[in-house]
Order: sequence, then structure tokens, then C-alpha cells
Amino acid sequence: MTEPEHPRDVRPDKPPPALLPLDTTSGLLTRISAQLGNQLSLVSLNGTRRPVHTNRTPSRLAAPTLVAVAHGSRDPRALRTVTTLLERIRELRPGLSVRLGHIELNEPLLPETLAELGTGRAVLVPLLLSRGYHVKQDIPEAAAGAPRLHTRTAAPLGPHPLLVEALYARLVEAGWNTADSAARSTGVVLAAAGSRDPASAADVRRTAAMLSERLGGVPVLPGYASAASPTVPEAVRALAARGRHRVAVASYFTAPGRFASQSAAAAPWIAAAPLGAHPALARLVLRRYDRALAGVADTAPLHLAATA
Repeated sequence: MTEPEHPRDVRPDKPPPALLPLDTTSGLLTRISAQLGNQLSLVSLNGTRRPVHTNRTPSRLAAPTLVAVAHGSRDPRALRTVTTLLERIRELRPGLSVRLGHIELNEPLLPETLAELGTGRAVLVPLLLSRGYHVKQDIPEAAAGAPRLHTRTAAPLGPHPLLVEALYARLVEAGWNTADSAARSTGVVLAAAGSRDPASAADVRRTAAMLSERLGGVPVLPGYASAASPTVPEAVRALAARGRHRVAVASYFTAPGRFASQSAAAAPWIAAAPLGAHPALARLVLRRYDRALAGVADTAPLHLAATA
């Protein structure tokens, strides 16, 4: 019977070379030979050393920082709301670095946040609901002011079906029910901040159309708190002229503030709370981040049946 050649096949009465006792000359020579063989196995025929393969896999690059860009407000509730929204985002995406930067009125301001990041990568996600000056001018200028930081800017949050779901949920919280959707006397004003940019008005009108669809055909008219018309009170009167005397105001604002309070005060019936830290908003922020990172244009489908 021949002796086994593989260490796993060594008989119990004959220990493998590495375990032979060193108190004999033969044991010492066997140990040296085994270690020398191991070292020589790492050397190629041309004399170069072979790479040592391990089970370790190279660590992936850290995901770019998500920088949520809020407008800012003098109302202290706004900062608390945005902070809560960011906490929801971190819960949905553990391990993702999430930072906050404001366009104005609150700290940290966006340029300060980008300066603190220094180098690396970041995706700027506007917590804004439509296109306008802030999206087209302020945010790109802040990104250009941080040349060592590789940045991408996501689309604003609106319009998108997830926003419509959040708007609907806030209306229900305020007292809207199924019977109201069927009543011919009800209507909704979608109260937005307003902008002189026609693209912003187009985005708000699109959201109004999507909300009307979600409400089963109830008419939804945009109304603006500033810079555009009709104002919220004018939109309420326009619905009343069409026989819609039970008018609710849907708050198309990401956080509480002067414009949101001013719009709610004009409601002849119920007024919904701002979108705030609604879970759908947190999901939408991450969607905008992912799409921007992938370099894919993120346009919202008109119909709610489309996937988010």
C-alpha cells in the first residue's frame, strides 16, 4: 500500500509535515522542506512572484452624498419638517450620506454644505416642486462654486404621481372622503408658491390635472401665493362661479411657512397640511437621486397608473 500524497489523506499514525516534531533531524528537515515548497509555489518560472489570491473582494466606491436642497423659511417649523424628511430618507437607505443645504434664510446654506464636502461626489436633489429660477440658476451656480466636488443635479420633485399620492393623503387627513369626490359641489385649489417662469406654471398645472384624476374627476385649479395668477382666493372664486361651493385647498408646499399659512387661510372649507415628511416624499427624493446618478432623465408620467 502506497503512502497518501495529500495531507488530508495522512494516516493518524503519521502526522503531516507541518506537525512533525522538531526534536529529530528528520522532523526539522521535513518542516524546512515543506515551508520552502510553499514559498517556491508563489514564484513563476521566470522568477517573478505570483499574486496572492485571497477571498477578499475590493470594496465598492462609496455612493455619492445626497444633498437635499431646501428653499429655507423664517418659520421654525420648516427646518424641523425638512430634518424629519431627511431622517425618513436615511431610514429608507441606510448607509447613504444625506446632507442638507438651503437656498436662503436657513443654515446651512447650500454653498456651505458643498464646501464642507470638499472633494468627492454628490447628487443635489431640489426639495422644490417645479422648475423655476432656483432650479435653473441658484442651484447650478452653487454647484459651479464647488469645482473640486463632482456634482449632478436631479430634477425637482414635481410633477410626479408620488406627490399626488401625498397631496391626496393630506386632503384625507383634513377631512376629504369618498363622498366628496362624487359630489358635484366640491372642488380643489392646488395652492403653490408661484413663479414668473412659465415652466413652473406648466408643472403646477400638470400636477393639478393628476390630482383631479386621483380625485375621480373633481376639478382642481392651481392658485398661487405670489408671482403668478390666479391667486388662491381668485381660484376659489372661479370654482364657486362654476357651482363648486365646497372648495378645499391642497397645500403644494414641502414645509410649513408663510405662503402655506396664507393659502390655508383662504380656504372656504377644508385646508390640507403641507406635504412635509410624508413617506411618499422620502421615496421620491431617493428616486430623483437614483435617476440623476444613472444619468437618466426623470420625467413624470401623466397617468397615476404608471410605475413610480
